[in-house]
Amino acid sequence: MSFIEPGLFDMIMRLRGRGVSDNNVLRAMELVKRSAFVPDALVPESYDEKALPIPCGQTLPAPIDIGVMCQSLDVKPAHKVLLIGTGSGYTAAVLAKMSKRVYTVERYRTLVEYAEKRLREQTAKVVIRHADGRLGWRGQAPFDRILISASVRVMPDALQNQLTETGIMIAIVDSHLVRAVKQGRKMVETKVLPMQLPALEAGKAKTL
Repeated sequence: MSFIEPGLFDMIMRLRGRGVSDNNVLRAMELVKRSAFVPDALVPESYDEKALPIPCGQTLPAPIDIGVMCQSLDVKPAHKVLLIGTGSGYTAAVLAKMSKRVYTVERYRTLVEYAEKRLREQTAKVVIRHADGRLGWRGQAPFDRILISASVRVMPDALQNQLTETGIMIAIVDSHLVRAVKQGRKMVETKVLPMQLPALEAGKAKTL
């Protein structure tokens, strides 16, 4: 019998109760140990319904935010996914359980190293690049799905151009989770629900 971490079952049931019904998302979040991606002092709070601080003044979003974002992204096993904002690596690890491969961009060198270590321990299919997330990863485009784990004023054109012809991009725009579906050269945007995340920062951090 496999060991179930304290709080994990409660987190999954809470996600179900709050509208995360996609079994692929729930299974991925069940398989990825959230506790492996938080600072040691916060391990007892790993599965609580709240954002948790990580290095460089950043945060690991609350489980419900990650669950809803991943569900809205509608990831399939054959998909190639781009995640903007690696953070702790947890969201990338969840997406990796649902897709063919995840590419992710992080502006903080410290977080690149933080996430790489944890993703390696979880044997996740994730490739990380230290760069400005607003520019995406042109060398690996096109992507079937793009998740911006931050708030933006508008969906970035540079990222829209890196989607496949039927790709989907998710971001927080004007305090709402927005799902943008590419239809030819046009993006059709739909508000999913209210959500708050920190703003997407510009550039590549030089000191952290």
